[in-house]
Formats: sequence, structure tokens, C-alpha cells
Amino acid sequence: MASVLGRSEAANLQRRFETLYGSDESKRLMRRFEMLVGRYGVGEPETVAGPPWDENEAVLITYADTISDGEGTPLQAVRRFLTERLKGVIRTVHLLPFYPWSSDDGFSVIDYRAVKSSYGDWADVEAVGHEFSLMFDLVLNHCSSESAWFRDFCIGADPARNYFIVEDPGADLSQVVRPRPTDLLTKTQTRDGEKWVWTTFSADQVDLNWRDPNLLFEFLDILFLYISKGMRIVRLDAIAFLWKEPGTDCLHRPETHEVVKLIRDVLRIVAPHVIVLTETNVPHEENISYFGDGDEAHMVYNFSLPPLLLHALVTGDGTHLSGWAKSLPDLPEGQAFLNFTASHDGIGVRPLQGIVPDDDLAALIAHVRERGGMVSMRSMPDGSERPYELNITYRDALGVPGDEDLGVARFLCSQAVMLAMRGVPALYIHSLLGTRNWHDGFAETGRNRTLNRRRWEAPELAALLGDPATSHAQIFGELTRWLMRRQNHPAFHPDAPMRVLDFDAGIFAFLRTAKDASERIACLANLTAKPRTLSLSDLTDAPTARELLCAREIATDQVELAPYQAAWVQL
Repeated sequence: MASVLGRSEAANLQRRFETLYGSDESKRLMRRFEMLVGRYGVGEPETVAGPPWDENEAVLITYADTISDGEGTPLQAVRRFLTERLKGVIRTVHLLPFYPWSSDDGFSVIDYRAVKSSYGDWADVEAVGHEFSLMFDLVLNHCSSESAWFRDFCIGADPARNYFIVEDPGADLSQVVRPRPTDLLTKTQTRDGEKWVWTTFSADQVDLNWRDPNLLFEFLDILFLYISKGMRIVRLDAIAFLWKEPGTDCLHRPETHEVVKLIRDVLRIVAPHVIVLTETNVPHEENISYFGDGDEAHMVYNFSLPPLLLHALVTGDGTHLSGWAKSLPDLPEGQAFLNFTASHDGIGVRPLQGIVPDDDLAALIAHVRERGGMVSMRSMPDGSERPYELNITYRDALGVPGDEDLGVARFLCSQAVMLAMRGVPALYIHSLLGTRNWHDGFAETGRNRTLNRRRWEAPELAALLGDPATSHAQIFGELTRWLMRRQNHPAFHPDAPMRVLDFDAGIFAFLRTAKDASERIACLANLTAKPRTLSLSDLTDAPTARELLCAREIATDQVELAPYQAAWVQL
């Protein structure tokens, strides 16, 4: 085992096992881990070379069936679109859960080791991986009530009879933090009689019992399978809810952090090129706790950015955005935020907690509803409900009624800010395509999130992208050009420093500086509907500079910004 682990890795991993499962179990679990590694034969630390990312890194988020063209499987159609239009533009593709599922558009997994047959097969997934790096979801908190695991639990079959959490409905669970207004416990008939199982997200998504080490090894086996299929980033879905402890809020438990550390340690041993990303849609300080002391996630979603940037552009006031950006931690090399404005979920508002006043949040909710959006709620311990997320496409959230061009400009401004910030940029495919709210889909499913999950027919999409008069073509064209223009600029390296610049509330601006100080880029955003003139003379003595987004020379003492225009000024 020492030849695989090297030096102190074995002792470190055994400490993790001991913390979670006790000293008596730790030695047995180490032997079991050795057998698992031997079976998969996944790489050794010496095989890894170079940093985990550079300035050319960008992620695209998409469902496996976002695009259909009638020729082969949806996965093949998505691969054709990506290869034809985004090769060399995007490095990594996040394929949202493509496993067999029963609800929540993939996040209620029936079989973690299979590809949903209506999407394609593993060969289709691997084909995408031949052209792009891959991100997969590891849905750790829960699985489908239709899974073989839950069926075995109900009939009392090993090992899954211990994979789920049975709780007394009379227990005090009043402190448990809920992301949904549904019941926390669900009554289930089993061979041993009626039992109540823990269901944080829905009755179909049954929470898993991480106190059982057999479950841990199920997921390590699944993790190794995904690595063998080409996964480079593993997204730990809903990780904050993992460990349950009645009498607490059951959020961010010490054992949950220990599981993240264990996964990081395992990957350091068997596949050190794989990046751990945590998904925790919670207030900012709680979210960044998953960086640990440099020993947990490599990447953490920057959950406060989407609602803060939306608030700034809707109000024309970047005070809260700038203040928050100044507070971002100076992360060590090898840890970074995943910056995004939209994803397959809604725009979370819990990350605004402690940053934006309640009155501002209420106004933002009203704004979203006026633009055809919805608001999803969560349950509070006293039985009341509070807003959890805004369900709307980011394009429509920033639309300007009666002025399509100004709405496009405002949306593009948001993307320019996100693409330039310190960290790794990630674009939801519907942001890249300028997709509008999918009201027909919502009418069919009745689910708020469907508004932001449109399925495109390839011919219709091709016609829209081929017509320069459409906002879809304008947005897609600009964003793909900008993604190309940020490449090979060391100031945009995910680890390159970022300093927020002080202008008035209508401007959000920051300076990115290459780690070796070879390049500086000032990123400026006009958050208002009025033209602005700025001066960068405090940042440079040169009379002119190169503006990257529009590819033109500008005077550094007279930087002209149209309404909602952003600029990347290479000093």
C-alpha cells in the first residue's frame, strides 16, 4: 500500500476514517481502500503535472438533452454543438446528471453507475471528453426512492438496509435548516413495518446515511468509475446537508467537512489531477468555509455573485457588490472560486444574507416577478417560509421593458464582470445562448425551475444563432469572442490578484494583475443607464491603453462607457 500512498498519505487517510467511524473500523477501512484502489488501478501522484488551471480555463454548464437534432442521441447532439461552435472557446463541460433519475431533472438518481438510456450511453459521454474536460455531479446527500438501494432498504437487504436515515417523527427537528417547504420526514412501508425516513429535498429524494462506512465505499467506487470515464472536476452536490444530527441545524456539521477532506485526500492519492468543487447555496461566510484550511475544496461556487450583480445592475448601485468583493479572501494558489451568474438552479438569495437589506431583497423579488419570473421558498423552524431562490433566466432578469438593445447591453455587462473576476468562469448554456424564460415548459411541468431549463431543437437554435438581428446571435457572438479574448492573458489567471477600485456607486471596477506582474487589466462596468466618463490616470502614466472587449485603443484619462457597457483595459 505504501507504494500507492507514499509517505504520510496512509496515516492521514486512516485519521480521516478514525474521525468518522472510530478507531476499531479505521484499519479495516484502510485495507478495504487498498483493495478498491487495486481494482481500478487509478493513477499515482507522480503522474500529475502542472497547476490545476490557468487563464484559459472556462466551464460550460449544460444538461445532456439541452439540444436535440433528431440524429442519434441527445448527448451526441450536444457534442456536435459543442465541437462545432465552442471548441477552443470552452475548456470544460459540466454535464449535469445524465444518470437514470426519477425527479428534479436528474438530481434524484436511480443508478449512479449508468447513463440514462434516452440520453445515450457511456461512449457518448466519453466522446464529449475527447474534445473537452468533463465535470460530473456526485449527488451525495440523497438518491431516488426508485433506486435499488432504497428498494433493498425497504426489504431489509444488506448492505443498503443501513443506507438511509430512519427518524422518530416525535424527535425535536425544529432547528433543521430546510431548502424546501416539503415535509422533512416521509412515511415508508418496510418489511419491518412503518418507518419515517429523512427527506430534506423531497419525498422522492431520500437522504443517505453517511454514518455507514459501506455507503462511503459505494461512493468511492462510483467516484473511481467517473474518473475512469474522464471526469476532471467532481461537483459535490448539496454537500452542506450531508451529516444529520438531531438537535442541531444539520448543516455544515464537522463530519460533513471531514467527508470533503477525505474525498480530497483520496483524490490526492489516486487521481491528483481531479478537482473537488463544493456546491453550498448558503450565506457567504458559510459557503467559503468549504475551502477549509487549504485541505477541503479546490473550488467553491461564488454563490453571492449572481444575486449581488443582479441587484447592482437593477438598482444602478454597486455599493453592496463592491463592499462584498473587497472582502473576498486572498486564496492560496490551487484554490479558487467558480464564478457564475446563472446555473440550472435559480438565483439563490440566501447568499445575500448579511450583505443586502431585506427591503432591497423585497424590491429585487418584485423586479423578478415583473419580468415573468417566480420565487421558490424554504421552510423556517417556526413553520414560516422565506424566499430561497429566484427562478428566471439571467437574460430576462436583466431585461429592460421596451428596449431590447439596452436589456442585451445590461445582460452582457453582467457577463463581462463575471468573466473578468478572480477565479474560474462558468457559463450556463442558456446564458451563452441568451435564452428567454421558458413559459411553455413551466406550463407543462408546473415547476419554477423549468423556466430556466429550456430544451432546444437544433434547427431552431441554428436559425436564431445564424441571424445577426436576433439577440441570441448577438449575445452568443459577443460572449464567445470575449471568452477567446481573455485567453492567454496572465492577468486573468484564476490565481492572479484582484483589487477593487474606488469609483462612485454607479461603477463597479477592479484591477487584475498577473502573478509575475507582467500584465495589468482594469475591468470597468457602468451599472447605470447613463453614459459615463472615467479616468485611469491614477493607474498608469501611459496616455493610451488597449481595450480588449472592443479591441481598440482608448485614452486612459477619458474612458467612455455607454449605458451598461463594460470594458477590459489592458494597461
